Amino acid sequence: MTRAASMPVGTNAPGRATISARTLRTDRWWQAPALTFVLLVIWLAYGVVRITSQRYYFVEQYHYLTPFYSPCVTSSCAPDARDFGTWFGDFPPFLPFAIIGLTFLLGFRLTCYYYRRAYYRSFWASPPACAVAEPHKSYSGETKFPLIFQNLHRYFFALAVLLSLVNTYDVVRAFQGKDGGIGLGLGTLIMLVNVLLLWAYTVSCHSCRHIIGGRVRSFSRYPMRYKAWTFVSKLNTRHMQLAWTTLGTLMLTDLYIALVAGGVFSDPRIYN
Repeated sequence: MTRAASMPVGTNAPGRATISARTLRTDRWWQAPALTFVLLVIWLAYGVVRITSQRYYFVEQYHYLTPFYSPCVTSSCAPDARDFGTWFGDFPPFLPFAIIGLTFLLGFRLTCYYYRRAYYRSFWASPPACAVAEPHKSYSGETKFPLIFQNLHRYFFALAVLLSLVNTYDVVRAFQGKDGGIGLGLGTLIMLVNVLLLWAYTVSCHSCRHIIGGRVRSFSRYPMRYKAWTFVSKLNTRHMQLAWTTLGTLMLTDLYIALVAGGVFSDPRIYN
C-alpha cells in the first residue's frame, strides 16, 4: 500500500485540527452537487433512450444527422447517412450503431478535468464540496483502476477533434438544398450553433491549452503559438460553462432532428 493510499484524509489529515462536525459551513453547500447529479442523470437517461431506440436520427430530405449517431458507418444506418462509407455490417439489435461516435464523445467528457470534479462531487461525494469532509477513508488518486484511465484524456482530446470535424461536415451537408443548391432551415441553424459551441468546448480543453503552449520557455520566439495560447486560455476560463452548454445543445439538436424525422412537425425553411 502506498503512503498516499494509507494517509488519512479530510479532517483526519495530519496537522489538521480535530473537528467532530462534518463541516462548519452554514450555507446550502449540498445544492450544487445535488443539482449536478440530477442534470447529469437526466442527460444520461435521455441519451440511453435515444441511442437504444435506433429511430428518428436522420432527416433524408435535408440531410440532418443527429450528432448522437455521427459518424454512421454501419450498414444498419440509413443509406444516405453513410457519408463516410460502410465500415461494419449490420449490427445486432442489442448493439446501438451510435456506439462509435458516442465512445469518442463520452471518453472525452468523462476524462475532462471539469467533469471529473463534477461527478466526483455529485456521484461519489469525493469531496461533496469545499471544506466538507468526504466519507472515504483513504485516497489513492488516479493511479489505480478504473481512475487510471483518466490519464487518457489527451488522447480522447485528439479523437474529439476528429469527431468535431465529422460534426462540421454534417453541418456543411445540411446546407444542401432540395435541388442540390444551397439550402437553409431552422434545423441547419441549430446544427450550426451546436457545432460552433462544440468546437469552443473542445479547444477550451486543458489538454489543448497545454499542447499549444506547453514546454515553451519563451513565447517571444513563437508569436503565433502565443496568440493561439492566449485565445485558448480565454476560452479555458469558460470551460465549465461550455461543458454544460454543449450538453444542452447536443440534446436540443438531437431532439429537434428526432421530432422532424418522426413527422411531428416540418422543418421551417428559410431558403430553398
